[in-house]
Amino acid sequence: MKIHHLESEFAIADSLSPEELADVKAQGFQSVICNRQAGEEGYEGEDAFARAAADLGLAWVCIPVASGSYSDADVTAFGQALDSVPSPILAFCRTGRRAVHMWAQARARAPHCNIPQLLKAAHDAGHDPQPIKELLDK
Repeated sequence: MKIHHLESEFAIADSLSPEELADVKAQGFQSVICNRQAGEEGYEGEDAFARAAADLGLAWVCIPVASGSYSDADVTAFGQALDSVPSPILAFCRTGRRAVHMWAQARARAPHCNIPQLLKAAHDAGHDPQPIKELLDK
């Protein structure tokens, strides 16, 4: 599990297992947002994660998206989760790419969002900022 902080109270990670949620909790996270879809290789499914999260007292939100296919409703749901679940928050998918894309799109909706800072945070976390910029320019 590789965790990269994009904001002081928000981080992304690559693929997790339900068993790794105990480590997520031990690192101080209070909430987890999953962007994986049912049937993805190596994904044990939402039920296993939701049970593990509940057992650990972690807030759990699942917003499954396909890479590059982010609907307005998906981004809105992600933004609502950012604003409503306890922080710090860890979002994950298979590589972290969907999580960083969803975060950037949700944050970019704020009236005074600093887009260059968003892109720098994504770059610093090891993600190419160009696809994010293209998403934000749509």
